Amino acid sequence: MGVLVSSAVLVRNVRKAYDKHVAVEDVSLDIPKGIVFGLLGPNGAGKTTTIRMMMDIIRPDSGSVEIFGTPPNSDTLNRIGYLPEERGLYKKMKVLEVLAFLGALKGLEVAEARRRATTWLDKVGLGEWKERKIEELSKGMAQKVQFVGTLLSEPDLLILDEPFSGLDPINANQLKDLFVEVNRRGTTIVFSTHMMESAEKLCRSIALINKGRVVLEGTLAEVKQRYGRNNVLIEFEGDSSFLSALPEVRGVDDYGAYSEVMLKDGADPQTLLVTVASRVKVRRFEIVEPTLHNIFIQVAGPGAAEEMKASQAAAQVALAESGASR
Repeated sequence: MGVLVSSAVLVRNVRKAYDKHVAVEDVSLDIPKGIVFGLLGPNGAGKTTTIRMMMDIIRPDSGSVEIFGTPPNSDTLNRIGYLPEERGLYKKMKVLEVLAFLGALKGLEVAEARRRATTWLDKVGLGEWKERKIEELSKGMAQKVQFVGTLLSEPDLLILDEPFSGLDPINANQLKDLFVEVNRRGTTIVFSTHMMESAEKLCRSIALINKGRVVLEGTLAEVKQRYGRNNVLIEFEGDSSFLSALPEVRGVDDYGAYSEVMLKDGADPQTLLVTVASRVKVRRFEIVEPTLHNIFIQVAGPGAAEEMKASQAAAQVALAESGASR
């Protein structure tokens, strides 16, 4: 009887350097079967390098990778659907032809690949575009076609590198619905992103990477519990610039009309409420769990905030360019 393998992906102490630049240092991950796993961090943190080692596109300088209990090989790689960050489709080919080709690369008969592709295209609202050339599609439509290509072989593991990059909210939401549907069928999903809000909604377990190292990992529930309910959401009228100077406040994430206030250990939220109510008109005061964004900044240090802002600003530029190209 074979050994029961509970992990879809097992990464042990991998390291990868390019000349003097260390891209990944001593990264270990244990990704159980059947979950949505978030590999999170700012651009340049080492997420894509880690994924490429999972896919055997590059080899680690040290450490090891196992996919379903064995080192990556042709059999295990055929069980993976991979959506890289750098998208690429043959622009002069028709949509259905491209998908049939991608299916054939995974060992499907052409007729079966076309049948599955047609079903998925109908599901994502692109059925009427199957005989159109890739170059006629918008960026969002082409991205959905490439995602469909990852699903044709009905993979046991999906690895998605920044899948929402450049997508407008409608297409991003449709792609999210597909993730949920595929995961409910039992497919393990590794979801790499710098967009913490999306990960917080989709992932059961996470690993936060910064500067090539894992700085935090665990189930989402464990991570939230570890950092306690020491955040307060305040919606107000008036100038709240005084918040960061209060003695019980460790940090403030200011959104203009409301702020998320991170309290110091042992600080009393009621004391904060009395102080704030004496300075501004409070519309809402709620003790909340810290967001992944704020947990990451707390763990990775003040510099992480600027790195994250740069990542998010780049994503906004890409989204604007996507909209302009429609």
